[in-house]
Amino acid sequence: MFDLVTVGHFAIDLILSSRIAEPKPTLGGPPTYVSLAAKRLNAEVSVVSKVGEDFPDEYVAWLEGNGVDLSGLKRVKGALSTRYVLKYRDEKRRLQLKSRAPPICPSDVQDSLKARAIHVAPIADEISTDVVNKLRASTPILSLDPQGFVRSTDEEGNVRLKRWDKPEVFQQIDVYKSSLNEIRMATGIKNAELAMRKIHDRGARIVIVTRGVEGSLLLFDGEFCRVPACKSRVVKDPTGAGDAFTGAFLAEYVRRKDPEWCACVGSAAASFVVEGIGPAVFGGKEETYGRATEIYERDLRS
Repeated sequence: MFDLVTVGHFAIDLILSSRIAEPKPTLGGPPTYVSLAAKRLNAEVSVVSKVGEDFPDEYVAWLEGNGVDLSGLKRVKGALSTRYVLKYRDEKRRLQLKSRAPPICPSDVQDSLKARAIHVAPIADEISTDVVNKLRASTPILSLDPQGFVRSTDEEGNVRLKRWDKPEVFQQIDVYKSSLNEIRMATGIKNAELAMRKIHDRGARIVIVTRGVEGSLLLFDGEFCRVPACKSRVVKDPTGAGDAFTGAFLAEYVRRKDPEWCACVGSAAASFVVEGIGPAVFGGKEETYGRATEIYERDLRS
């Protein structure tokens, strides 16, 4: 029984930013950031993912060395891993998809898989409705970040947002998390609170919209809560911050913690990730709780 299983592609990212002097490929994708953020909080974590023959052995060794179970990872002969170029400029990000690993199929999900929470996190439309259906039977808490569903690519791999709406998926979700632009694509509604209400009305018990330095907006039990962003010592790279938020949130939520507290812990986890480049910096459990406690007591409990 795992605490948290993340389903989606690992990625090999090339991050281009004025803050990075010598860009080089780095390990990425939700299975990386979600798993490591949760593992730092003592959660037992695993993945369901596919990579190509180009996926470095050192990435596998590093993940296993950091406590991530990779029994659900498949390396496909003759295939490439999912690769993205991420270009940051003036706080905006542009994505270019360079290659895509094979899709994740229902047969890739072991029949014996059991987890307290499973997070569905596509980055290149690699997960089908059939996979979501099978995952639903493996956990009491099914979480979704639709980022890969709301992306389209042109012939050069340039990524743009597209409208995506599948009620049959939303109806199975217990926890929903996305950025503001992504929930707009998933609902067709510009207003954040109205868009969140629509997701909630479809069945999600908890709906979260992350807003970078503005923190996050949380909807549960019919009420909204604004959670501030934790302050980072320095900001080097925002890649993976949203996924780290999710990993930490779910690690606490499966322990039946207050959703407001879970969101504060998510904010704290994200604040550490941006202090490094790629998945280089994650706060320890006590460090993360320390930052979370500050905003929980100062901004929420007051």
